[in-house]
Amino acid sequence: MAEKPTSKQTGSAFTLPTAMKDFDFTKFFKEIKTPALPDMEAVLAAHKRNLEALSEANRVALEGAQAVARRHMEIMQSTMSGLTETLKDISVSDAPAARAAKQADLLKQAYENAVSNTRELGDLIQKANSEAMEKLNHRFSEAMNEMKTLFKK
Repeated sequence: MAEKPTSKQTGSAFTLPTAMKDFDFTKFFKEIKTPALPDMEAVLAAHKRNLEALSEANRVALEGAQAVARRHMEIMQSTMSGLTETLKDISVSDAPAARAAKQADLLKQAYENAVSNTRELGDLIQKANSEAMEKLNHRFSEAMNEMKTLFKK
């Protein structure tokens, strides 16, 4: 069995096969067609705009949530003052039939107010969500156009 030459005998730790000795690695790597790297400044600027759009959408959503909370508080205060007035009206001694009719009217009014208030709060929430999503959708469209431009270069 033939012994392999050692690094002391050949003068290097690694020897190339004969066919590889004539191979020009520099020329090989120059001829490789690799995709061009995108402009990193443009990519970073796009990411910055993405973060700004996300921040703006979060701001709009937060303002919407605050508006809903304020309106909910106003509704609760109005309901409590209305309840106080209702209890005063019911406590007046009327005939039982008149009192029952008054209670039915008050119950109907309370129900209608609750439905109206719930609808109003739902509309406020939907408006805030729509505005936030509109900002994100707009930025997404811009980002896709930016990516197309980057890849065309």
